[in-house]
Amino acid sequence: QVQLVESGGGLVQAGGSLRLSCKASARAFTQYFMGWSRQAPGKEREFVGAINWSGDWTYRAESVQGRFTISRDNANNMIYLQMNNLKPEDTAVYYCGESPVATTSLAGFRTWGQGTQVTVSS
Repeated sequence: QVQLVESGGGLVQAGGSLRLSCKASARAFTQYFMGWSRQAPGKEREFVGAINWSGDWTYRAESVQGRFTISRDNANNMIYLQMNNLKPEDTAVYYCGESPVATTSLAGFRTWGQGTQVTVSS
């Protein structure tokens, strides 16, 4: 089973940037479709985006398009979520996940990490 560990969360002012990282413990990391989701207090989990095996295709939810970028480093089993122009409504726990198949929905992901908190102050 793949283990995923997120890092890089913190407190930032509106308009600022953060870069989240996710380390995967998997020998065949390049076989996994990877993604990010988030959950704000009292709200349902929201799918943020995904990246394919080679990293040459990404998907981002409409709410983060133009502000968030997903990338991966297969040599080091890492994926990243670069978040720019952050807004208070981006405050949430962010999770990275893996899937053996291409998917752009929460249900398609098999494993999620423990999450990292992002707080954006106004």
